[in-house]
Amino acid sequence: MRVNDTAERKIYILDTNVLIHDPNALVHFDEHDVVLPIVVLEEMDHVKKGMDELARNVREASRQLDELSASCEDMDKGCPLPGGGRLFFELNHRSLEVLPEPLATGSGDNRIIAVAMALQQEQKSRHVILVSKDINMRIKARALGLTTEDYRSDRVVSDLSVLPSGKLRLEEATWQAMGAEMQVLDHDHGNHFVVTWPEEMELPLINSFVVLPGEREIAMRCTAQDEGRRVHLQDVVSYRQERNAVWGIQARNLEQNMAMNLLMDAELDLVAMVGLAGSGKTLMALAAGLHQTLDMGLYEKILVTRATVPMGQDIGFLPGTEREKLEPWMGAITDNLSILLGDEASNIADILGQHRIEIAALSFARGRTFTKTWLIVDEAQNMTPHQMKTIVTRMGEDSKIIILGNNAQIDTPYLTAYTNGLSRAVSAFAGWEHAGHIALKAGERSRLATKAVDVL
Repeated sequence: MRVNDTAERKIYILDTNVLIHDPNALVHFDEHDVVLPIVVLEEMDHVKKGMDELARNVREASRQLDELSASCEDMDKGCPLPGGGRLFFELNHRSLEVLPEPLATGSGDNRIIAVAMALQQEQKSRHVILVSKDINMRIKARALGLTTEDYRSDRVVSDLSVLPSGKLRLEEATWQAMGAEMQVLDHDHGNHFVVTWPEEMELPLINSFVVLPGEREIAMRCTAQDEGRRVHLQDVVSYRQERNAVWGIQARNLEQNMAMNLLMDAELDLVAMVGLAGSGKTLMALAAGLHQTLDMGLYEKILVTRATVPMGQDIGFLPGTEREKLEPWMGAITDNLSILLGDEASNIADILGQHRIEIAALSFARGRTFTKTWLIVDEAQNMTPHQMKTIVTRMGEDSKIIILGNNAQIDTPYLTAYTNGLSRAVSAFAGWEHAGHIALKAGERSRLATKAVDVL
């Protein structure tokens, strides 16, 4: 291997998990050189079989490596990459002799670290960086004097503060200034104001909410924007009143009322609700779905899935239907159905069929088209952006997808609040006229659960 000895070009050594996590990672290193230790290919070979997401990613990465190596005239000089850099395959000719004795074993991580250390010693004028999603490996490498980085090109947001909350509060002076040129239009329920938005303030997103100043906490929904920063604000339905309860469920706070307005709007194809445990996401999604499916007939069925069962994971060969195997994963759904159905919920299996509710693994989304379906995706913070794209692109006509999640409870390895499918969906659909998003901050499960969120 003859790495181009140009000081400006960095040398990135990739860990196996980078390609498993993002099979397109090789295109994100611009004009720099990328080194793949041969042990990476060996580890990929162990993962490539199967139908789960990891195996698919490995096969896609292997296809790209095959194309790059097949078109390469001289492997020793590196294979040209789309960004202008070159890809090298390193056989680790110095073996493990560069490692201290406690690490001089044949584990894959240690062999990758050995490659990085050998290159650092040979290419003293170059900046050598080990890229890995494995936190422990990065710590171990730093202890040996290596520069390490997390793989960041998969970040869907650079700062969580830029994720929309779905609402903003106006100061009294700002609202008074808007009132000077306010236009009042007819509206089915309540007021419809058209106001000029101040230049120094960022325009609200379509289907976001504006909370007016005052003790009553009046929320209005932004429904349109005209030229000249003219913003349309409309009153919302109050689902906090018993007469507007949906399947016996009333909104308990302002944010829940905003969420119910989004859920009950048939013009919206996608609604995302991000919130802490106990904020009512699943209960409201089920109540609104049951009402619009059974009472209004807008949808033919409710389909519930969650990311705790990874996309494509085998659900086993033991006896039992898909629903029976997945029910243990769906405790949050069945618990909330018990609240909605009361004494009727003695037999969940019968209840699901009677109320046209299906439970499915995410792997069954591939190749399907969901028409006239109210689809609830629970625990979406554990989905990758690719999984989110797979499920959203399956939505057919007259269907609605409800995406629920809590970025504080991510269980999937290598996913963070910056890189998961939930953040991707919220940021990608923000401001689209047929999508809405709301962040729920208040817990309503119990006073104990609310306190636990704060203190534990």
